[in-house]
Amino acid sequence: MKEANTNSKTRLITLTGVMAALTVIFTAYIFHIPVGINGGYVHFGDTIIYLAAVLLPTPYAMAVGAIGGGIADLLTAPMWTVATVIIKMLIVLPFTSKKSSLLSKRNIVAPIISFFISATGYYIAEAILFGTKTAIFSAFTGSLVQSGGSALFFYIAAIAFEGASIKKTIFQV
Repeated sequence: MKEANTNSKTRLITLTGVMAALTVIFTAYIFHIPVGINGGYVHFGDTIIYLAAVLLPTPYAMAVGAIGGGIADLLTAPMWTVATVIIKMLIVLPFTSKKSSLLSKRNIVAPIISFFISATGYYIAEAILFGTKTAIFSAFTGSLVQSGGSALFFYIAAIAFEGASIKKTIFQV
């Protein structure tokens, strides 16, 4: 029994590391589109964070968001790193990995809630970093494009993962 538990923990840690690395790649390099004048950018790294949130237990998914998003910002826009680490941990909270289906009712709505968490978080960060509260339009439109694209790719990937029984396959002991 102890060996199965160790195998399970090793699998969770490995998946967390792989998904954090994919988050870095999809955030910093693939579809990385700079927007605005304050160093922000649009990316689809949140897709990987959303997938982590439906596949992994919450603390591991939060680590994917914090590590992957944080490293990506260190590489591309370091001033946003602290805000990103916090925000990317929070955007996994609306999701659940406890259902057998990746696209449960909760997980279908979760990207919309995550958009509001992300947009609000980056608006607050921008106000702190740049001392302006007029950036709400910029923060929300950039987040809408990023979150919308990530949500679309998440739905597509989740459907594909469901068809391939990925969740069942990766967690078989």
